[in-house]
Amino acid sequence: MQNAATSYFDASSLLDEVRSWVEIESPTTDAAAVNRMVDKVEADARAAGTRIERIAGRDGYGDHLLLSSPWGAADEPGILVLSHLDTVHALGTLAGALPFRVEGDSAYGPGIYDMKGGALIALAVLRALIDTGASGLLPIRHLFVSEEEVGSPTSRAIIEQEARRARYVLVTEPARDGGRIVTARKGTARFDLKITGRPAHSGSRHQDGRSAVRELARQILDLEGMTDYEAGVTVNVGVIGGGTRANVVAEHASAEIDMRLPNPEIGDCAIARVLAIKAYDPDCTLEISGGLNRPGYEKSAGIEALFQKARTLAAEIGFNLEDLKTGGGSDGNFTAAVAPTLDGLGVDGKGGHTHHEQLYVSSLVPRATLMLRLMQTLR
Repeated sequence: MQNAATSYFDASSLLDEVRSWVEIESPTTDAAAVNRMVDKVEADARAAGTRIERIAGRDGYGDHLLLSSPWGAADEPGILVLSHLDTVHALGTLAGALPFRVEGDSAYGPGIYDMKGGALIALAVLRALIDTGASGLLPIRHLFVSEEEVGSPTSRAIIEQEARRARYVLVTEPARDGGRIVTARKGTARFDLKITGRPAHSGSRHQDGRSAVRELARQILDLEGMTDYEAGVTVNVGVIGGGTRANVVAEHASAEIDMRLPNPEIGDCAIARVLAIKAYDPDCTLEISGGLNRPGYEKSAGIEALFQKARTLAAEIGFNLEDLKTGGGSDGNFTAAVAPTLDGLGVDGKGGHTHHEQLYVSSLVPRATLMLRLMQTLR
């Protein structure tokens, strides 16, 4: 079975398919662009013979796509595969800073590592099972969401619903640190900070103004100062804005904040601290909103058992599989407490979210084969 499974996949053919996905740019905030990617996956899935349910997007985000194997009843517990089709790269990245190209073992492109490579190989595995007339397997449901990169605000309920009818969850986020898969993740919190000051002419009446930008600068230092690597807490003020002109004391300023948390105890205290921040300048008003976005993903006994199975299968295929806990969040954070979840089952590579994002071509066949063997043997 091992040799037949391995020989079923061809790295060149898989890479050609990955390229066809990567060349449809799909930044999260452009619903039309994401839906062009959904159209492509739907067409590929229809050709593969899967059942298809397309779920209309809302709140400015693209559609979601739920594929199901031809076998298995609708209410039968099975395997849930989680993928996302959105990327962080803006339209035009492909023609500019990050064109698709292959250099040695690395194939480059926006979203190729996070996570179009992993999403594609999972669909290729489902197609392989359909083509070979699979029988006696758990039903497979593959959910593609459109807004994972911003926290899955419209798909979370769908993810949790599907997890409740899953025995296992396999997440096609990219591998980490030399091919490791993920068995635990930190929790994630997101916040929006808005500051209102008092505008004034910066030359003739500077003393009358109360700068929202100045207030924001002080708050940024405090917020980023909460980062504690030893405790496992990181705070990143990732987006800022404010002011209108250089010669006007800024009336408004804002920031978007990301926080990663190692456990609920530390998380509760850190979140409470952010929500309780006060303005330094009593003439400035401060509004802070947000909170826990993704719960922590703890490594349970069920997850450990699932990992050990995957590790054994990987050894049979011919590679060593290790696991880790990471600070990055994923949709696996929503499922880990519901069903045993393995994350980071996608392609190996590096540079996610950058202009040197790349997958390792040599990882395509082994990772696809591992996914195939998991789907064939999980009971």
